[in-house]
Amino acid sequence: MSSKSNSLLTEIILSNSRQSLGKIYLEQMPQPGSHLELSGKTYAILERHHHYQYKIGGYCLQRISLHVQELKLANEKSLIEGRWVIGDATCRYNAHSEIMRCAVNPEGPCQDCHYYEP
Repeated sequence: MSSKSNSLLTEIILSNSRQSLGKIYLEQMPQPGSHLELSGKTYAILERHHHYQYKIGGYCLQRISLHVQELKLANEKSLIEGRWVIGDATCRYNAHSEIMRCAVNPEGPCQDCHYYEP
């Protein structure tokens, strides 16, 4: 977070409930798939929306809204093609996602899971 002069107002919105978590100023343009720390919690950015306002001479970017999902950081991570995913990526059911572990055991853990298939 930084001074208002170097950044844009960004509204953080919980994706599933559409609840606003507040408005903050961010220096960098956050990308979907990245993580955001806010009030001691970690959120995965799912979508980024730009909001423009017309002023004489054209449109100006006024603010950004981020649609996020709370991320429970998993102890189990695997590196696939240069990015970290949740869980054991060698399992057939692993989603290869930074947000969701797998379809059959999304809360985990992967260790000793009876659904594991290589």
